[in-house]
Amino acid sequence: MVPDASVLTKIDGTDKISPNGHPTSQWRTELRHIPNVRNAISVISIYVQTFGIIWLALELHNPITYVIAFLLMGRAHAQLLALMHESVHRLLFRNRKLNDFAGRWLLGYMSFVNTDGYRYVHMAHHREEFGPNEPDIPLYANYPITRASFWRKMRRDGLGRTGFRMLRGQFMSIFKTDPQQLNTQRKIFALHAVILTLSVTFVNPWVYVTLWLLPYITVWRVMNRLRSIAEHGGLRADSDRRVTTHSVKQHLFSSFYFVPFNLGWHIAHHTDSGIPFRSLPKYHRQLRASGFVTDAYEYSSYLEIWRALRSRPAATTDAK
Repeated sequence: MVPDASVLTKIDGTDKISPNGHPTSQWRTELRHIPNVRNAISVISIYVQTFGIIWLALELHNPITYVIAFLLMGRAHAQLLALMHESVHRLLFRNRKLNDFAGRWLLGYMSFVNTDGYRYVHMAHHREEFGPNEPDIPLYANYPITRASFWRKMRRDGLGRTGFRMLRGQFMSIFKTDPQQLNTQRKIFALHAVILTLSVTFVNPWVYVTLWLLPYITVWRVMNRLRSIAEHGGLRADSDRRVTTHSVKQHLFSSFYFVPFNLGWHIAHHTDSGIPFRSLPKYHRQLRASGFVTDAYEYSSYLEIWRALRSRPAATTDAK
């Protein structure tokens, strides 16, 4: 799935885009603006939406609304972790203490993520995709795979086997001797113990389990794998980010449900990971205008790239 050299157009650069795809110095200063108030509203909006969905599901008390709420809770985790990812790059708030506090307690910990640990491995990912310290290789190695292998992975994720195994391992880590890991994991599980207690006491004994924990280990795990392979599946290490990172056209539904907060503008993010999420669409438009990104390189939809990612002939040995 590595793009053919013929589709990787060499560009001379423009007043905004350098020949390597990076924004020019002056324009980068404009793109780097971090709107504190708007980002704070975005964080609050996740909580408002989440509480509203849960309240509406309980109020209507209908099987269909419970299913819809269950699926939307997967999106809630995607929203939290999209903005946590922003905080990891220290692009959520200009004040570093506020940025890191929000990234931990309001975003990452809510979805069982050790934000500081994630920052450490994620920076390794950006330093050298597919390099020796690449942390995410297990998610997108060996693509394209066969349809049978693809659907086996989806079943494992969708039935909660992957999520339960990872959450169990995370819980067991609180008994390990690494003091830093121990402290953070205890904070995460203490936070969720408080949320569970509040759920049981004031709302419904099953709300936390069925409308937060289960969507995390099922819906979110599916979403996370699909997004990850759409970003890097089937590619390889290279100095040209177009060889390490896919680009997929963004549509209304995918932006709403699957890759919120501009998470889908991934070639722009990897070409310059210091650009805040609100500026990525603008940056991507200039990448296209300069010829750095073209239709020959960019996939027209997530469905198209997922079909390509499961296109290995069945006669080939399946990737487990």
